[in-house]
Amino acid sequence: MITKEQLERLCTDDTVFLTHHFILRMKERKIRYEDIITVIKNGDIIEQYPDDHPFPSCLVMGFTIAKRVLHVVCGVSENTLYIITAYYPSPDKFESDYKTRKER
Repeated sequence: MITKEQLERLCTDDTVFLTHHFILRMKERKIRYEDIITVIKNGDIIEQYPDDHPFPSCLVMGFTIAKRVLHVVCGVSENTLYIITAYYPSPDKFESDYKTRKER
């Protein structure tokens, strides 16, 4: 299980790695790097994906500097925090708390 402490420890400019997928989505969705860091440092882990490959990952929910809800998926290795993707959660897919997925 990924812990909040691991995310905070790895959330530095020296240990964050932005995946190609994330860079594309960041531009497309107009998500700022500063907002990603803010969410990881201040948000909550709402889902864990321990079997993801090549590293376990998790979904973090938090608020941007402008107070918008943002989800960030990140993978964790021993010394690196991989930012996989980020998105503004849709009310069609999440309950009003933006933590709970709606039933399909």
